[in-house]
Amino acid sequence: MDTNTAKELPKLDIPEDWIVGKDISPEILNMYTNFPCRLKAGIFVLCMAGEIEASIDATTYQVKANDFVTILPGSILQILKVTGELKIYFIGYSSLFITSTNIIKSTLDIFYTIKTSPVFPLKEEVAQIFRDHMDLLARTYITCYGKISREVTKHMFFTLIHGLGDLYKDLRTKKTVLGKSEQIAHEFTQLVMQHYSQERNVSFYADKLGITQAHLSTTIRQATGKTCIDIIASMVIMDAKAQLKSTETSVQDIAYSLNFTNMSFFGKYFKRHVGISPLEYRNS
Repeated sequence: MDTNTAKELPKLDIPEDWIVGKDISPEILNMYTNFPCRLKAGIFVLCMAGEIEASIDATTYQVKANDFVTILPGSILQILKVTGELKIYFIGYSSLFITSTNIIKSTLDIFYTIKTSPVFPLKEEVAQIFRDHMDLLARTYITCYGKISREVTKHMFFTLIHGLGDLYKDLRTKKTVLGKSEQIAHEFTQLVMQHYSQERNVSFYADKLGITQAHLSTTIRQATGKTCIDIIASMVIMDAKAQLKSTETSVQDIAYSLNFTNMSFFGKYFKRHVGISPLEYRNS
């Protein structure tokens, strides 16, 4: 993918149903290192060489050769570091297209697994198959640009999703035999991803899980080394940073979107966790 094409890839969404390409340079990826951004699109990446250190929903991942990465709509992404001679393939689908397919509802189990394990290491021979497939899609995209119907695009999308379902089958099986503490931590993390913009009280999540707040707090610290408040705050702050840098939404509206009763409370919360005020962060 050349520099001009890469610059057209939006930080939040994709203006057409889908886009596919390869050979994004580290310089282009470095455009995404200054601040996190929330994606409305769904992005699939195959890394064939080089390494990328990235944060997805406040968790840091090392992406290396033969890794396949799925970044779901709503995820908060930040590129932290790019090393080596990078060679990646990517496919992006717009939020409008994904909504029209209703794919998330029909494959919910796959999506929850991907949400917690977005980076999947492939065997070399499988990675080569994925590379050939994405190479073909890239050539098709360039050759038939604007001529591929949405129905055909849907079929290609479903093929990719169900292929991922097969890859994640073993991982889903492993997750069903997690220990009790790990299972609670997993379910807590899922709940935080769903409700952090409205609920910051640990008691809410304990009630949802049917356990006491004390039990939840102890379990999360033992399983993750972090407190419940730390995990909730990390998602709130990542979302706030994304909105402050990636949108022109007022600080007041950002505060309201994250269920803060007023700007003052939001400002103090943000400064406690980031060290500077929301406006200072936006202007930095």
